[in-house]
Amino acid sequence: MATRVLVADDDDDIRELVTFKLTQAGYEVTAVPDGSSAADTLGAERYALAVLDVMMPGLSGLDVLRRVRRDEKCRDTKIILLTARSSDVDVDAGFSTGADDYLIKPFSPRELVHRVSALVGRPS
Repeated sequence: MATRVLVADDDDDIRELVTFKLTQAGYEVTAVPDGSSAADTLGAERYALAVLDVMMPGLSGLDVLRRVRRDEKCRDTKIILLTARSSDVDVDAGFSTGADDYLIKPFSPRELVHRVSALVGRPS
């Protein structure tokens, strides 16, 4: 069974690009358009990793991250925050909330795949 990854981003183009690159790399990807869907999906199913956009309508990526870290079922899910917010304060907030990695937009899709692989290993 392939390593499962959740991608949550309200930008269709970015969500499709990330989904395509991770699928091409051999991961089983589920993509959702917002934080509420991400929180619901992570609470209902097991994923090795989630790529969360920080700025989404409704629940932000940070809100979803807080929920994940409090939920016993998905606490061990690795989280990469994907955001245009690049200040030291934003990066510190992401890591202090429990992110495993933080990638600033614009980003290299190849670098994202490498970071996913570094956190969860190559797809099985």
